[in-house]
Amino acid sequence: MSTDPRSILITGGGTGIGAAAARLLAERGWRVAVAGRRPGPLEQIAEEIGGLALPADLADGEASRTAVDRAAEELGGLDAVVANAGGHGFATVEQTTEQDWEAGLAGNVGTAFHTARAAVPHLRRSRGSLVVVSSLAGLRAGPGVAGYTVGKHAVLGLMRSLARDHGPEGIRANAVCPGWTRTPMADEEMDALCGAVEDIADREEAYCRVTRHVPLRRPAQDAEIAQTVAFLAGPESSYITGATLVADGGAHIVDLPTLEFDALS
Repeated sequence: MSTDPRSILITGGGTGIGAAAARLLAERGWRVAVAGRRPGPLEQIAEEIGGLALPADLADGEASRTAVDRAAEELGGLDAVVANAGGHGFATVEQTTEQDWEAGLAGNVGTAFHTARAAVPHLRRSRGSLVVVSSLAGLRAGPGVAGYTVGKHAVLGLMRSLARDHGPEGIRANAVCPGWTRTPMADEEMDALCGAVEDIADREEAYCRVTRHVPLRRPAQDAEIAQTVAFLAGPESSYITGATLVADGGAHIVDLPTLEFDALS
């Protein structure tokens, strides 16, 4: 690892988990670059934390390489990279068009692949860390999100390949699988649920409904997932690689056929 202050690039860094991770790591003294498709949110976060905004379509290999290389040049190297950009793929298999399928793969696994491929030479020099942000959808399957589910499963395979192939070079690769987290994307899903289910009055009630069988009975705050990302990015996790850290309030341990027995406990 390089000496302090450490440097990090976070993709999808303009909003949600990426922005929360950028804020947290900047507070801890890291030099931070944020990359993504929308210049406005990126520039706002970069101004807030004194970081670097890198607008780029990370699903494009050349654009991704340019962003990674510029981050390394401007920040004096890269000690960690967080592949957090994602989205797309919200339909069943039957309803998914060819265009939607390609967009789902590009937006979820393509962005992570291109970012990781460009980052490896820099992380080799720093013996650094790469964190992939997957999802509970990388371990399970929800209704009507086929492309997203496939992409989030695929990034776990990408992470394991990186850990296997580049561990001998000192590069660590790990993944975070969040459950429901209060982000702009999740807010939109809660609003859609309100519109579709008559007895859900508002966004807050929607969050309560989707987490009612989660052991902690609530969604995560984006800052909580940022803590997990920061742990895997930094030296505190120096002997952890190839790991998938699930941060879902316990949702993945719930035995679905026993839900009716909640009333008896």
